[in-house]
Amino acid sequence: MMMTRRTFSAAFVAGAATSLLSTRSMAAPSGAVKARNVVLAHGLFADGSCWSEVIARLQAARFNATAVQNPLTTLPEAVSSVERVLARQDGPTVLVGHSFAGMIVTEAGMHPNVSALVYVAARAPDAGEDYAALAKTFPTPPASAGIVFDGDEGRLSEAAFLHDFAGDLPEARAKVLYAVQEPFNKALLTGKTTQAAWRSKPSWYAVSTEDRTINPDLERFMAQRMGAKTIELKASHLSLISHPDEITQLIIEAAG
Repeated sequence: MMMTRRTFSAAFVAGAATSLLSTRSMAAPSGAVKARNVVLAHGLFADGSCWSEVIARLQAARFNATAVQNPLTTLPEAVSSVERVLARQDGPTVLVGHSFAGMIVTEAGMHPNVSALVYVAARAPDAGEDYAALAKTFPTPPASAGIVFDGDEGRLSEAAFLHDFAGDLPEARAKVLYAVQEPFNKALLTGKTTQAAWRSKPSWYAVSTEDRTINPDLERFMAQRMGAKTIELKASHLSLISHPDEITQLIIEAAG
């Protein structure tokens, strides 16, 4: 019998979730250490300013929040940029990643200062996993077709940015974000994590149900696989901007 993509995806999710959830009991969210530091990492088509709404709320709650300016060159360089910031923290730290930065969180989350992980509509690969191959087991989201390259530098087209990346933001706000998006290097997409911090650190995940950049069902699969405390928001890929209250509350919960 020929297996369609839909049936393959369903079987993949069910089988993987069953086999992997049993290994995640050690990292149940209830085991989180209290933290007053938060380090935030951004993904593709963005820079550290995308966390501004969340940072303001964390600061009002008396957290020490730092947004990393991810170089978007290679995965090892991106991980190193986060590790340098983590090393400057004075105690337990919640490490938060949006979108592609989930790759960084998964690797850099092994740093001893990291007490908990928060994924916001983010990639969450296992150690050595080919994320692109995993993503292909789910329907391709529309934003993928909007990536344009200038040599080795990639960006999201304005149409894709406005409709498939920031679809629930006011157009004027989305256009400002489009204007400041950082280009990424093709080499960044070839990187694979060598370890998976979510296997040993308490984890939280915010799924964006209206996401057109990462398939929401893929987000659900990754969240379930890691045994994360999960919330679902009716949001675009940029839930950290359109739903900053909920994202901030999730981070505060992870802080203990």
